[in-house]
Amino acid sequence: MRALPTSRVTPLRGGPVLRWGVLAPGEIANDFVSTLHANTEQRMHAVASRSPERAAAFAAKHGIPKSYGSYAELVADPDIDVVYVAAPHSEHRALALLAIAAGKHVLIEKPIALTAAEAREIASAARVAGVFAMEAMWTRYLPQSDVIAKLLADGALGDVRLVTVNLGWQWPFDPSSRGYDPALGGGAMLDAGVYSLWFSHFVLGAPSRVLAAGILAETGVDAQAVVTLDHGAGAQAMVSTSILVNTPGLATIHGTDASLAFTRGFVFPASFAVTAGDNHLDWTNDGPEGRDGLAWQAAALAQYVSDARTESPIHSLDDSIEVMETIDEVRAQLGAR
Repeated sequence: MRALPTSRVTPLRGGPVLRWGVLAPGEIANDFVSTLHANTEQRMHAVASRSPERAAAFAAKHGIPKSYGSYAELVADPDIDVVYVAAPHSEHRALALLAIAAGKHVLIEKPIALTAAEAREIASAARVAGVFAMEAMWTRYLPQSDVIAKLLADGALGDVRLVTVNLGWQWPFDPSSRGYDPALGGGAMLDAGVYSLWFSHFVLGAPSRVLAAGILAETGVDAQAVVTLDHGAGAQAMVSTSILVNTPGLATIHGTDASLAFTRGFVFPASFAVTAGDNHLDWTNDGPEGRDGLAWQAAALAQYVSDARTESPIHSLDDSIEVMETIDEVRAQLGAR
């Protein structure tokens, strides 16, 4: 291997533009709208919250023309093309179904739902309605992921035998917080773990066997887990995730011909190195950094809708469901609420 592939991600500017609406103006919505306006030609046209005052304040901050005091009002707006569901995990299913029933395309913050059953319900509703629906697995739309996908498709690493992921974001214990409250979809697997298991799925597909060990918080949610995934044909993944500690967030892929190792946290726009014997190649992101990388999934969605697709060709609804099935199994083995 003399050179790494060039990224083929959808350009952030110059493509089709949609009129967006956002449900639930919290932290992730703030970051998404900020990068949407700064790094793309996509525009947020409306925001809705159960608090009219909160919606109005968010609209004023981001220069959004409309604000609504109910989610139903926003999805009924004929000037909105696509709805971004940015609410806590526990609300993803209900709000996604609300938008779909109104005939809107929908981008649902990860995880797509609390369980695989809920994810199937969302997928079924979108398919029946004929609208576009996508989980906001934004890491898949970053340039680094496209380069890695090309390496895997070309067999540049040989036969992949081992994938490792170590991802932890420390949450101070608060039983009423989104991280620890079961009613809000708390726990490590639904927060950081969805990225870890997605990466394993991205490289190796759905596992044939799952073995999990972990620690439960006082509230009964999973606070930490170490998971071994068997994928058949001599391939395995080792995934750890935690809300008890911070970790570097690195991932590796080891094949019979070469290895790939992230040198910065893989969830965000990152860098990695590919090593094959004495040959060492480095790849580094040269676009938006940090959560500004959320812009790439928005540009991709707009192009998919323009192409008359009803789901993502690189992270389909079935992919989202399969990742949720693995999360369900891990949480069941840990006895998490």
